Amino acid sequence: MLLDRRQALAAAIATVLPFGLEAKTVADVTNYAAVAMQLAARSVERAKSPEEARMQIIAHIGDLEAQIRSASIFITQYGGAPVKLAVLPEYLFTSYPSRISIPDFAKLAAFAPDGPEYRALGELAQKLGMFIAGNAYETDPNFPDLYFQASFIVAPNGNVVLRYRRLNSMFAPTPHDVWSKYLDIYGLEGVFPVARTEIGNLAAIASEEILYPEIARAHALRGAEIFVHSSSEIGSPNTTPKMIAKRARAFENLTYVISANTAGILNTALPVASADGNSMIVDWKGNVIAESNSGETFTAFADIDLSALRAARRKPGMTNMLSRQRNALFAAAYAADTHQHANSLIEGGVVKTPDRDHFKRVSEQTIERLAKDGLI
Repeated sequence: MLLDRRQALAAAIATVLPFGLEAKTVADVTNYAAVAMQLAARSVERAKSPEEARMQIIAHIGDLEAQIRSASIFITQYGGAPVKLAVLPEYLFTSYPSRISIPDFAKLAAFAPDGPEYRALGELAQKLGMFIAGNAYETDPNFPDLYFQASFIVAPNGNVVLRYRRLNSMFAPTPHDVWSKYLDIYGLEGVFPVARTEIGNLAAIASEEILYPEIARAHALRGAEIFVHSSSEIGSPNTTPKMIAKRARAFENLTYVISANTAGILNTALPVASADGNSMIVDWKGNVIAESNSGETFTAFADIDLSALRAARRKPGMTNMLSRQRNALFAAAYAADTHQHANSLIEGGVVKTPDRDHFKRVSEQTIERLAKDGLI
C-alpha cells in the first residue's frame, strides 16, 4: 500500500537533496556581497514569432553582463565585499503571459531545461564568476503543452544548481496541479530544493509565494540559509503585504532574504512603472539592510555574514524560531485540510491542457468548499 503522499512529503522535507545535487565540496565563503538587480522586464507578447521572441530573450541575457559587472565593481569600490550572488527579478526576460493561451505561451516564451537560454545564463555566470538567481517560465517534456514558473540558480561554473517550480499560482499551472504524476517523475527532491554551495545553502521563493509561511519554512527545515526572491510587484512608499512578509520570513526562519523586483515592465499596455521599486535585502533578524527606490538600479546590495547567521542558529534563546517551532503540533491539522484539491489538471489519469479561466474556476470551487464547511 502506498504511503500517504502528504505524510511522505512532511517526513522528507528536511532530508532530500534537489535533483541529485551533491553536497558542497569546496571551502565556504562566509562573507561576501549580494545584490538584488532591479531591472525592467521586457515582454515578448508583441513578438511576431517564437523565433523573434527567442532572439529578444538571448539579446536581453547578453545585456546583463555589463549591468551586473559594473554594479559589482561599484559595490566593491564602495567598500563592500566581493559580489558572489546576483538576484534577478521575476520573469525578467519575457514578462507575464496575459491572455495568451498556455500552449502558445509555452512555444513563445518558456525555456527548455536544456535550452539555449539556460546555456546563455550559464555563460554569463562563468564570465562574471558569481551565482546568478532568476525566474522564468519553463517547459517540461513530461508535461507537453504546459509550462511551470521556475526560479533557478546558476553557479559560477555555468551549471544550474537549483530549479524550484512555483507551487502556488493564481493563473498558471503548478506541480500541485499535476501532483501525483509530478511526484512519480521527480520525487520529493524536485519540490523543495536547497542548493548547498560554497556561499551558503540557497533556496528560492517565487513572487507572491513570499506571502505563504509554509513554503519558506519547508525550505528552512531542509537547511536553507538564504532565500532568493524574484518578484514583480507594486512598489510603494507605504508598507505593502509583500514588504511585511519578506521581513517576517527572514525572522521566522533565521535566513537572509534577497528580493529583486522589476523596474517596470516594457512593451505591454500597462503603465511601465506599475511593478517597480523596493528591491531589498533583509537579514536574519528581519532588518531591511538595503533597499532600492524606483527605476533600474543595483542599490539593494549588502554584505552577507554567514558566520553570524550560523552562530545565531546555534544559540538557544527567545529569538531562535527554528529551534523553538514545534512543527509536529500542526501536522494533523494540515493533513486534514483538503479544500484545495491536487491534480486539477489530471483527468482519468491524463494531463489536460487548461484554458486561462481554469484557475479561476478552481479558486471558486475551493471557496465553495470552505464556505460549505463553515470555515469562511
